[in-house]
Amino acid sequence: MRGDAGRKAKRAIGTACATLLLAVTACAGRPAPLATAASADWTIEAEQPARVTFGEVIDIDTPAGLSLWHKQELTGPVAIEFEAMAVSEGGANDEVSDLNAFWMATDPKAKAGSVLDPGRSGAFATYDDLTTYYVGIGGNRNSTTRFRRYTGRAGDRPLLPEHDLAGAADMLVPNRWTQVRLIANGQDIAVERDGRRIFMMRDPAPYTRGWFALRTTKSHIRVRNLRISKP
Repeated sequence: MRGDAGRKAKRAIGTACATLLLAVTACAGRPAPLATAASADWTIEAEQPARVTFGEVIDIDTPAGLSLWHKQELTGPVAIEFEAMAVSEGGANDEVSDLNAFWMATDPKAKAGSVLDPGRSGAFATYDDLTTYYVGIGGNRNSTTRFRRYTGRAGDRPLLPEHDLAGAADMLVPNRWTQVRLIANGQDIAVERDGRRIFMMRDPAPYTRGWFALRTTKSHIRVRNLRISKP
């Protein structure tokens, strides 16, 4: 009995250690397996090894491009709400940049029932053939805030003048929480930040179903209070 109990204890410790490692480290070039209950709803695509932890706060610390995909396919109308912070605490990746997201995303190369493409590396250019809405707050080293509608044709992701912001008030503030709301309500597509609508478009051919991902590159981002609901 003592031998069996000892072996069971060792197995339990080994499983816990493996689970922690899988939850914290994303493998470059392919989705990392996420084994903990807190992370079971997410899959990582990372260009380089990165640190992602889960709990009341999702903490993404990455030296290169990383997309954190929510595994549940969404059907519109939908509103995705969360609070996010660009961390600046002296870490290697604490550059205050790129609080980004895809929503209502589909990929023609992915298997049915998924948005994941085994050939995708996590580099930003590998997402050009998605059909999706995209927002980048504080992109290009916190110098641009932009909204795009990807068409599914490689390289065709038009940027309208009204969807290209460069004012100081539109950028990220280090170590400050900001509230983001992404809306796909039929033809009405919008992005709200701290209760203010910063982007909107009337889409005559809206994307009514697809996947959601948090996206960043060479940065340290924290996310909390994520909620997906009807607008």
